[in-house]
Amino acid sequence: MSLAKSRKNGAKFVNTTPTTEAGFDKMIPILGEYIRNKAENTPKIPLGPFKTNISVYDNAPATGLRVTWVGHSSLLIEIDGIRILTDPVWSNRVSFTQLFGPKRFFQPPIALADLPKIDVVIVSHDHYDHLDTATIRFFAKKSIPFITPLGVAKYLAAWGIPEGMIYEVDWADSTTIGDCVITAAPARHFSGRGILHRDETLWASFIIKGPQHNIYFGADSGWSPDFAQIGESFGPFDLTMLEIGAYGKYWPDIHMGPDNATNAHLALKGKIMMPIHWGTFNLAPHAWYEPAERLLKFAKEKNIELFLPEPGQPTEVEGAYNSNWWKRFMSTTGS
Repeated sequence: MSLAKSRKNGAKFVNTTPTTEAGFDKMIPILGEYIRNKAENTPKIPLGPFKTNISVYDNAPATGLRVTWVGHSSLLIEIDGIRILTDPVWSNRVSFTQLFGPKRFFQPPIALADLPKIDVVIVSHDHYDHLDTATIRFFAKKSIPFITPLGVAKYLAAWGIPEGMIYEVDWADSTTIGDCVITAAPARHFSGRGILHRDETLWASFIIKGPQHNIYFGADSGWSPDFAQIGESFGPFDLTMLEIGAYGKYWPDIHMGPDNATNAHLALKGKIMMPIHWGTFNLAPHAWYEPAERLLKFAKEKNIELFLPEPGQPTEVEGAYNSNWWKRFMSTTGS
């Protein structure tokens, strides 16, 4: 079974499954939900500070697989001899301006200048919480290859990444970095960095297969039958990294939440699940800690092993692990 290539309707890319985005017709009910909302969207107790011990990177992981969660969907993945940075966002706000917009709950635990040698950067799509102008500009003269879906290369090139270092891929396209093969796969989402030109660039998830390990970076996606197809074609996966945050009742097609994320993990034939896309920015009307708390419940019901390291802690993937880091910062009203 092979993966489908992307399709377009005119100038716009379309999902494999009919999808309703949180468009203009939903803005009034979404605004009303935010006005009525009483959840702790932003932590009352400041998170962190978190700090990465960069000396850890002097030695390769004994297991061959180690992950550092920088926050949100930014991950430093060490797999079978290479280092991958996903959706790197170091700016204070995920917005078209640093004057306003969703502000991070904690500072990145490792400075960009302190990162170890990176072999490749994956950018899953062009939303501000995944594609950050200032962070990309930092890498402009670093001679690091980028893998990004169709249409996104124009942003990278404009911000200084040499065109020869950009691998612009369609779904089902593969790129070899070191001994690892990185394959773009469908996701159920949308794209755009403003009101105009929505869906004119592609979005994707990624399969990362090395000699010893096989992992899946889900990026942003709503529930989709694609997960089962990916599991059949490329699974089982030693680790799935799936979004659990920024869900809401008015946009169920484009973000999964913990329930469908655990269903996706099972469909992918995953062994261990790592939640991403939560606990870093206020992007939805749920409490900042709610995704993790709900995830624990669903994982127990579905017999899923979880991997929940503290932000900034390089952690080898050897089995189930839960640091419970967020519980230290839950207010008395939220605990």
